[in-house]
Amino acid sequence: MRIRSFLTLLLLLPFMNLNAQNKQSAKHATDMIKTDQGQLKIQPITHGSLVLSWNGKNIYVDPYGGAEGYKTMPKADLVLITDIHGDHLDVKTLDALDLKGAKFVVPQAVADQLPEKYKAQAIVIGNGETTNQAGVAIEAIPMYNLPETADSRHPKGRGNGYVLTMGGKRIYLSGDTEDIPEMRALKNIDVAFVCMNLPYTMDINQAASAVLEFKPKVVYPYHFRGTEGLADVEAFKKMVNEKDKNIEVRLRNWYPNQQQKK
Repeated sequence: MRIRSFLTLLLLLPFMNLNAQNKQSAKHATDMIKTDQGQLKIQPITHGSLVLSWNGKNIYVDPYGGAEGYKTMPKADLVLITDIHGDHLDVKTLDALDLKGAKFVVPQAVADQLPEKYKAQAIVIGNGETTNQAGVAIEAIPMYNLPETADSRHPKGRGNGYVLTMGGKRIYLSGDTEDIPEMRALKNIDVAFVCMNLPYTMDINQAASAVLEFKPKVVYPYHFRGTEGLADVEAFKKMVNEKDKNIEVRLRNWYPNQQQKK
């Protein structure tokens, strides 16, 4: 019996390994964008978090959700944080990662709340300002709620969206925003990561309308978990492509442990 069980296990091992690899692949789907300086690798992590790898450098965007999601990721050279809320500035996740030597690009409100041990690594930029780190040109873009009110969840000027330029490609990271004029006015965006979760940012109709105006070549719906669950990103894709088939809408599994609307 023991020999038979052992032989059965040996036969099953390749399938078990394949299944594990498939699960890992589903969790960290990898997309490639060709640039003037090699491939840009895009790896969704969860919610508003992703890893961009390009030209030998690795950029963590809003690290969140614990170290588990980053186990197979290369060490960060650069960390971008958009806002002070816990799904963007997640100190527990920062502390669980190896961020020695990494530069942080952050708005002032985030710098003020960073633990002391990270402050020397922080480069502070505000809306409209730029910096160049690890060979990546970074521009801070406004992100805020409409209408602008004193009690807004995301007041104008506190947080940053970002436009990154890498190898001639322009990558837009919306952060937490509604379909503000500054987003609609963007030009020559190759890849856009656009949020859509009520009541914190905007709904899929607003997001689709904005995307159809600034016309990125590729758009990823991300940051789409709200108080009512996950936004209907399939409907968002339909709205965009019914009016512009040239915009590639990429749906990825940002919430592997939650049921995504179809």
